[in-house]
Amino acid sequence: MTKEHDGQDESLSIEEQKKKAAAEAKAKALELAKQRQADKESQPAEKSLSPEEIKKRAAAEAKAKALELAKQRQADKESQSAEKSLSPEEIKKRAAAEAKAKALELVKQRQAEKEPADQDQAADGIENHQDDEKEKALALAKAKAAAAAKAKAAAMAKLARDNEEAPAQPKTDQADEKALAAAKAKAAAAAKAKAAAAAKAKSMRDAGISGATGDEKAQAIAEAKAKAAAAAKARASRAAGDSPASDDEKAKAIAAAKAKAAAAAKARAAIAEKDNEEPEDKKPSPNEPFLLKYKKIISESISTEALEDAYINTLSKDVPTLVAKADTYFAVAELLKTHSDLYFDYLSESHGTDYKTHFEVYNYFYSYKNKQSVVLKAKVDRDKAEIPSLATLWEGANWPERETYDLLGITFTGHPNLTRIMMPDDWVGHPLRKDYEPYDVEV
Repeated sequence: MTKEHDGQDESLSIEEQKKKAAAEAKAKALELAKQRQADKESQPAEKSLSPEEIKKRAAAEAKAKALELAKQRQADKESQSAEKSLSPEEIKKRAAAEAKAKALELVKQRQAEKEPADQDQAADGIENHQDDEKEKALALAKAKAAAAAKAKAAAMAKLARDNEEAPAQPKTDQADEKALAAAKAKAAAAAKAKAAAAAKAKSMRDAGISGATGDEKAQAIAEAKAKAAAAAKARASRAAGDSPASDDEKAKAIAAAKAKAAAAAKARAAIAEKDNEEPEDKKPSPNEPFLLKYKKIISESISTEALEDAYINTLSKDVPTLVAKADTYFAVAELLKTHSDLYFDYLSESHGTDYKTHFEVYNYFYSYKNKQSVVLKAKVDRDKAEIPSLATLWEGANWPERETYDLLGITFTGHPNLTRIMMPDDWVGHPLRKDYEPYDVEV
């Protein structure tokens, strides 16, 4: 039939073929219009239904859709399980076949949607246009199929590699555990070595080795690092399961300790010799004239014995420092505040310190008029920790003096409100004292 039909088409003229194509297009358009009219007529019928009937009909349609969706999901699961058992080549072929089928279905759908819109157009060139659309859609479908097949093949190859490597993983677990244990042991040994080095450095500072020269410090640090590295290595080897140190190793350790002790003794001797030497001439501080000025004003206004000491603190930006006696402390402070050539109107810092043998109060003043700084200190007896308050001269001394009283127990006589400021009112003792013992053992 198709051959005869093709022969009849070939026997017709071009005009007759155009007329025939136009007639077929009109027939299809009429059929589509009838179908749409039937759909429109069915809609009023739904409007005439009662709410119960509409609910039942909607429930039935929902159940049908749910069954169809469940069937589709089941089919997808079965296809996925089947794909896992297929080889990469079979997966590629299957994906390509599915892509081709989808492409053909898409072409048919587009053609069906396009025919009603083109029914009134001339039939000239319709077949060529359809062929071009088919070729483009087919090419696009082939490209998509190739990309999908490539992605699936890569995923299957990765899955295969994972399956091949999975059995070998337990073999390395034991080695990983050993490596982790060794790393932990090494880290613990390093931490202990650092702690030992810090304790040693502290003990050396307490013994007076901190004043050693740069070369001596470098030598001591190098020896400490070498000893720490050796100790860490020994601990790591013991933690890894090696045999205990032999007698030779113990002898080496003892010899190293002796050498270290000798080096420390040598460093102490060098420090002692250096202390006995005459100090080198140092350039005077630029604040030295100000210190001399303050001493002169105090000796003329109060007494030549009002200060225990006066010096330039080179560790604190060469600030002039005055050490007053306990009984002249308030008078010196008042002079620093009110004297026209001094006029230290700002108190920037005030605190106390426990030196075991005595307490010490520290005040840092600044003069906005003269753009100069000065420090006033005073020693306080531990057995009778009392000293006049400066809150009446500088309001900024109020809370710092309360804090010093709270944490050290120094009483500032004349303070307007000398109460605890950090600890509770019923707290027993003063926590920053060197001899402080907690009343509550749980603290």
